Amino acid sequence: MSPRIRGLHAVRAWLQARPTAADALLALGLLVVGLPQMFVGEFPRGGGLEDFRNPDVWDGLLVSVVTLALVWRRRHPMPVLAFIIGGELVLSAAQYPPSVPDVAAFLIAVYSVAAHRGLAQSALGGLTAFVYFVVYLVMLPVAISPVVVITDSALVIGVWVLGRNLRLRRAYFAELEDRAARLERARGTDARAARIEERSRIARELHDVVAHHVSVMTVQAGAARRIIDKDPGSAREAMSTIEEVGRTALSEMRRIVGVLRTDRDQDRAGRELAPQPGLGDLGELLDHVRETGLSVQLWIEGEARSPSPGVDVAAFRLIQEALTNTLKHAGPQARAWVRLYYGDDDLTVEIEDDGRGTATFMADNGDNPGHGLVGMYERVALYGGELKIGPRVGGGFGVRARFPLEA
Repeated sequence: MSPRIRGLHAVRAWLQARPTAADALLALGLLVVGLPQMFVGEFPRGGGLEDFRNPDVWDGLLVSVVTLALVWRRRHPMPVLAFIIGGELVLSAAQYPPSVPDVAAFLIAVYSVAAHRGLAQSALGGLTAFVYFVVYLVMLPVAISPVVVITDSALVIGVWVLGRNLRLRRAYFAELEDRAARLERARGTDARAARIEERSRIARELHDVVAHHVSVMTVQAGAARRIIDKDPGSAREAMSTIEEVGRTALSEMRRIVGVLRTDRDQDRAGRELAPQPGLGDLGELLDHVRETGLSVQLWIEGEARSPSPGVDVAAFRLIQEALTNTLKHAGPQARAWVRLYYGDDDLTVEIEDDGRGTATFMADNGDNPGHGLVGMYERVALYGGELKIGPRVGGGFGVRARFPLEA
């Protein structure tokens, strides 16, 4: 970009930042151009022009005052228009002829009212200016044809329409900018909400994985400690189960945390993330639970169908969390039942036990439900389901959830 163009851009930016200074330069420019024309050369006579006085110092002073009122045309367009009309009435009463500066100032004032005020004020200002201009033309001592009256009146109307259109255009662009800003803020809010939701989801997944597998490992470690002297073979099997469950827990934790890694990190690792567990992995989950000594039975009723992926994961995690609570609270002699009932449009999941840990569980979680119960409610609610948790008739504890097959 050349220095000249850069200088023009700098001047334009300076004037846009200082509208009053720009309007002052406009008024001074009109006076610089118009005042010399008033005093250079002899004023023509004839055709009624002999009724006008020759321009003098007072005429120049009045025209200058009227024109300099444009300095405040943006801040106070209506008072400026009224002042200019009043000044021209004084000039007309003093029998001074119209000049370039005051006529131009009048048209600019009409434009300013239309461009910087609302419809009501701009319409009032435009109507006042139009009536004044027509009366002024008719009252001139010079003979004016109807065509001139119509064309000059059309000029006033055109200036008002131009100002009104520019105001509407500025309002339109301002609305577009405001809408873009709102969309940007909404996009930022959605992004933050998505990050919070993702963190909550990862926290639920980690809780489910850690709580379940650590509970199994704790039960197995306690059993191995009790029988290590009496039955070393069974103790070694318990330790093997602990090792296997620990490896599974680490694998699932890597998979969950892996969603935070970039594609480049995944490529560098040389493997894809494993899929989320679902009801198809329920047999493996129950086998792990049975290895702790808890008797678990599974019933499936209705025509088994594949639910949506989200419901599949949610149902699996619900069963996992419920069995984990059974391991922690039901006692060593407890039994558990898992039922899956496929209806026409929904899937009902029930997990019950006959343990003695109901009072302990409710006491531990009554005031602070913890991540487990909160995770249950959030998972079920996320997919439009219903969840009931509480003691079962005849003793023990029960969890019942209903999921729509299509989330």
